[in-house]
Amino acid sequence: MSRVGKQPVTIPGGVKVDLKDRHMTVTGPKGTLEQTFNPEVTVAVDGDQITVTRPSDRPDHRALHGLTRALINNMVVGVTDGYEKVLQIQGVGYRVALQGKSLNLTLGFSHPVNIDPPEGITFAV
Repeated sequence: MSRVGKQPVTIPGGVKVDLKDRHMTVTGPKGTLEQTFNPEVTVAVDGDQITVTRPSDRPDHRALHGLTRALINNMVVGVTDGYEKVLQIQGVGYRVALQGKSLNLTLGFSHPVNIDPPEGITFAV
């Protein structure tokens, strides 16, 4: 059995999960995420846990099993904690500065690179 797929996803407090047929909606403090799953896997909500089962041990069913569970877990994490990407810049002559909301990167090019954040994204240096 899939190591990832057999683990249930715990629903934290403040998160609402709505499952209709193959379509799941997860709502939390940071927003709402929706996903439609493959009909070959079965998704069930039991109290404060979500479980994913597969019909057989075929390789494609095993792959869908782990993928579906990972997608559900990412949805729950996304509406509770949000996502974070950490960039580490090491070396002499490389510099990062925050100018207002824009990120100013000095990375060895002839000019600095300025990145304006998209809607809903924040930078921290």
